[in-house]
Amino acid sequence: MKTFYLDTDFEYDFDLYGLVAPGKDYTMAWWLNKIFDLHLTRQKDLCYTLPSREKILVSNYEFRTGHSIIRLFRNKALGTNTVRKPYFLPDVKEYDFVLQINGTLPKLYPQNFINTLLHIPLVQYARQFDPLTLRFKENLIF
Repeated sequence: MKTFYLDTDFEYDFDLYGLVAPGKDYTMAWWLNKIFDLHLTRQKDLCYTLPSREKILVSNYEFRTGHSIIRLFRNKALGTNTVRKPYFLPDVKEYDFVLQINGTLPKLYPQNFINTLLHIPLVQYARQFDPLTLRFKENLIF
């Protein structure tokens, strides 16, 4: 029997930021809501099945407008101690949170956005990533 493979090319047309911020996910969402006048709300946790058939749960916050979608993910999986690599994006395991922005935030360029993120007391470091350079970028497709 002949095997066929589905070859798809996804568009990664969003901005991606990593945040080093030791703290709770709801506290980070609150700060982002306050600083950027957003309304990030907790969504159903994302469940991923790893190649080793283990499942991880990732906390997920989202805010939608007519022209953008902003998502905040905790990079480390919720409550899993048995998984060898319990990260949403293992490529950037040094970062506590991943912020994904589809569309635009008005009046903010990447460097200005990072400088504003650094004004949040929890945030120790922030960096923008090119999603195409990540090995596990498929985790960001919904």
